[in-house]
Amino acid sequence: MEGKLKHLIDWKFWSNEDTVRMLNLAQRVKHYRWEYQGHMQGNTLVMMFQKTSTRTRVSFEAGMTELGGHAINLDWRSTNFTLSKIAFETRYLCRNAALIMARLKENSELMEMEQAATVPIINGCCNLYHPCQSLADMLTIAEDRPEGVAGAKLTYIGVYNNVVNSLVSIAAPLNVELTLVCPIREPGSVDEESRKRLMDKGLLTETLDARAAVAEADYVYTDTWLDMEFFNDPDYEEEKEARCKTMLPYQINKELLAESNAKVMHDMPIHHGYEIAEDMVEDPRSIIYDQAENRLDAQKAIMLHLLHELK
Repeated sequence: MEGKLKHLIDWKFWSNEDTVRMLNLAQRVKHYRWEYQGHMQGNTLVMMFQKTSTRTRVSFEAGMTELGGHAINLDWRSTNFTLSKIAFETRYLCRNAALIMARLKENSELMEMEQAATVPIINGCCNLYHPCQSLADMLTIAEDRPEGVAGAKLTYIGVYNNVVNSLVSIAAPLNVELTLVCPIREPGSVDEESRKRLMDKGLLTETLDARAAVAEADYVYTDTWLDMEFFNDPDYEEEKEARCKTMLPYQINKELLAESNAKVMHDMPIHHGYEIAEDMVEDPRSIIYDQAENRLDAQKAIMLHLLHELK
């Protein structure tokens, strides 16, 4: 019997139990990769990109290949999504693919795809959420911390954005203590429902005192101060300068972490000299490359879980 069609737009739409199962599966896939060879045999993943990508593209395509399936990469601008209705093109793709991963600029367009889809849609990043990244983040903490992810103290320092929303939503079911140091919030970026849920569990702290926030942290996490598609855009130079002026006191550097034993995390791409000093990327406390590597097993687990739900 076929199961209910399930998508991954963000963890807030999943049950606590399924989110915990997802992390457990990601850990198992990481340590027993050979057990999952061939599990995607005969299945195709279509990857749709409006936004640029390195880790999302490589990890999903490599993951599908290692699982025995096939991945097709599509640039939104070279498809007929630019000419026709999103629903029509999505319906067609679903006739050829077992899964669709979409990395889009606007959540509203992702939701149009979800409404039309007859196969699982995976959010590879949009302006509101980045669930694939947050699963890799939790996998990194779970692998690094002998006592597991529950109870870990994670401090995020940066702009309140899509990465933060998904950290907030995944922290609740995994019982991660999250401290946010966010002097800037993207307009309309805060998912208040997920934020309230974590606050009600007593797991969310918000402050602008970065030194206090990192003092007791197990992990310190940062992200770009400006969306990647705007970072080198001359039209956003004024906004970039304004943000840098506000955010530079919150840079992850040795001075900020002088009294902290926290491990350093960043979801990449890194703009060194801005949100993080270059020497911190290669510092012994950095687990940034482990975090990036874990995207592969996180993506594999997501695809395996979503297809299993249909069987």
